[in-house]
Amino acid sequence: MYGLTDNLIVQASGFAFGDAIIQLFFFFILLALLRKFAWGPLLNMMKEREDYISGEIETAEKSREEAARLQREASEELKQTRQDAQKIIEDARQTATKQEKDIIASARNESDRMKESARQEIEQEKEKAVQQLKDQVASMSVMIASKVIEKELSEEDQKQLIEQYVNEQGEER
Repeated sequence: MYGLTDNLIVQASGFAFGDAIIQLFFFFILLALLRKFAWGPLLNMMKEREDYISGEIETAEKSREEAARLQREASEELKQTRQDAQKIIEDARQTATKQEKDIIASARNESDRMKESARQEIEQEKEKAVQQLKDQVASMSVMIASKVIEKELSEEDQKQLIEQYVNEQGEER
């Protein structure tokens, strides 16, 4: 009698140990099944997702680093190109300045040469003109003197006298 009344008392209080143990047993089986069929695949899927996101982050980071490297290289190339262009411009300016000086020096030299040539030519023409004038004066003087003196002096003596006179006059000037 003790068992039936006790069972009733335990049931009356609303708690049955046998049902709780069975429920606990089924709960653990459910946990094991969930772990094997749901939790494992869920964790695997989350791990795959984590790996995928990690890979994408690494790829993005590598792409960012590559872009930064390419930007640095492009910047360096642009800087180098600007320096090269500046050097070319400076070289062109220096070449132009040198050519300008060379052209001016050449023009001055040519001008000096032409002046000297003209001066020499003028000097030669002057000497020719003076010589012709001397010859004409000598001839005229001889003619005039010969008419005036009428053969008192020889013609050769008259020429020498006239040339001496013309030379003396030329030296005085």
